[in-house]
Amino acid sequence: MKLFQKFLGVWGETPMFLEGDILGNFNFNGKKIYYETHGEGAPIVLLNGIMMSTLSWHNFVKPLSANNTLVLVDFLDQGQSDKCEGETYTNDVQVELVKSLLEHLNYEKAVIAGVSYGGNVALKFATMYPEYVHRLIVFNVTARTGDWLREMGESWTKSMGDPVQFYNTTIPVIYSPEFYNSNPTWVKVRKDFLTTQIFTNKVFLDGITRLTRSADEYDIVDKLEKIVTKTLIIGSEIDPITPFSDQRFLHEKIKNSELVLLPGAGHASMYEKPALFVSLLLGFANSELEGLVV
Repeated sequence: MKLFQKFLGVWGETPMFLEGDILGNFNFNGKKIYYETHGEGAPIVLLNGIMMSTLSWHNFVKPLSANNTLVLVDFLDQGQSDKCEGETYTNDVQVELVKSLLEHLNYEKAVIAGVSYGGNVALKFATMYPEYVHRLIVFNVTARTGDWLREMGESWTKSMGDPVQFYNTTIPVIYSPEFYNSNPTWVKVRKDFLTTQIFTNKVFLDGITRLTRSADEYDIVDKLEKIVTKTLIIGSEIDPITPFSDQRFLHEKIKNSELVLLPGAGHASMYEKPALFVSLLLGFANSELEGLVV
């Protein structure tokens, strides 16, 4: 925890909690799962990308919780949740974790949102438990792990022995070249910290390996018709990990969906286009509350 707080402090993102915020744990299959709730109002559950944690969202907490209850959670093998050392699993277990979280919070329905890995979990959750989903909002996602994405994940695990090589394999590709090249100081500080503090941490790396492999068999192509809730699908123009053709396919298969392209953005669209990220998420999540029908 202190290590990640130090990292956030480097970026000016030291967590700030307000009265009424809940930082807690619940039991899921004998594992401790960490979660947070911020603000009051209709709940939005926001699911992490694969290398993220609840701490990754703290610059977004204030705007996203101004009129909503923002719920953040660390998946198994992420952040402050328990690790699955010596175990293997698929991302089905993360779907069940989300269901348990909603039950723990006594939510009958919520807006379910997610980015990348978390967005794929959100999609699968909507196919399995549509009755819990008020709205579905997913960024930079796909309907299945194809050979391209699986081989990319394998390249991650094979580069873990060298922190700099692991950084070079995993980090530049998630950003657009324009963003990466235009922020050299930000990139340098991030690279120095990750390669000396995070990517040398065996617990973190073992967790990333299990998380990556949990998505190897992910495939909901034949289940997309089960998604009946209103859905917003957002993709990026420059995303080699989940190219826009993946989101277009989802839009074609999910009947009640809208599709948005973020020009010039890479896979980590929430960091490159934070204002757009917040506006799209809140606008779609709350449209009915504002008297609009999307």
